[in-house]
Amino acid sequence: MHASPSSSSSDAIKRIAVCADDFGLNADVDAGIIALSEQGRLTATSCLTTGPTWPTSAARLRELPIDAGLHLNFTEAFAGDAPHLPLSLPLPALIRACYLRRLPKSRLAEQIERQCDAFERHYGRAPDFVDGHQHVHQLPMIRDALLPILARRYAGQPLWLRRTAAPAALPAFRFKAFVIAALGSRRFATLAEAQGWRLNGRLLGVYDFSSDADGYAHLLRGWLQAAKDGDLLMCHPAIAGAALTQPHHDAIAAQRPVEFATLADPRVDAWRATAGVRLVRLSELH
Repeated sequence: MHASPSSSSSDAIKRIAVCADDFGLNADVDAGIIALSEQGRLTATSCLTTGPTWPTSAARLRELPIDAGLHLNFTEAFAGDAPHLPLSLPLPALIRACYLRRLPKSRLAEQIERQCDAFERHYGRAPDFVDGHQHVHQLPMIRDALLPILARRYAGQPLWLRRTAAPAALPAFRFKAFVIAALGSRRFATLAEAQGWRLNGRLLGVYDFSSDADGYAHLLRGWLQAAKDGDLLMCHPAIAGAALTQPHHDAIAAQRPVEFATLADPRVDAWRATAGVRLVRLSELH
């Protein structure tokens, strides 16, 4: 069984991944993630294979030195979706249905298979990792359907999965981070490790998506200081453009350019150095 990265593996340098979520959502998100990847500010991106720009943007990822993963989607419906295929619910309704075990198992499995197929078809190979849009991958029923599919499709491959465990000490938004973790992190990790999958250590980057540039910079410095070896810092950047002025049910559209500008700021290198952080691809950690 592959072990998760350990905080004791490096006393001097904390190796963490920085993952930008929602690649494939729109052209501005895709452009922002590609730009930050080329600048060396990201080591992973999580891809919405049901998103409108995924088929046309996926090929651009193959040349970048980052991990590309499947961002499993059960909460976001897109124009053009065949109404009889997607299983898409608002997050509160999905959580309730998962815990009450009221979702159709066959449709869950079908949608997971279709999203895996779409990733492989447009990216050209299996994903480096799997997580969930709004962390749905860890919910009961969804994780029960997901893990057997991953075992069948990707057995023997160095796949890693996202753990949402919250650090005990956070600069802000501790309650939200612990709520996310409480929705299945421990059980998901136990099941995933029993199948031999690797996971990140803890999840950083949780906040309310309302900070200005100075506020987000303050949060970023705090997450870097709080990081331990093997942790994952998630972000949601985009270049400001036409797609963000007409978001598709994107509640954080206005915040994405703020994150992009901060992550592209040259001062980030000094913040990482001060925190003793080195960016790595989790697929390359053993």
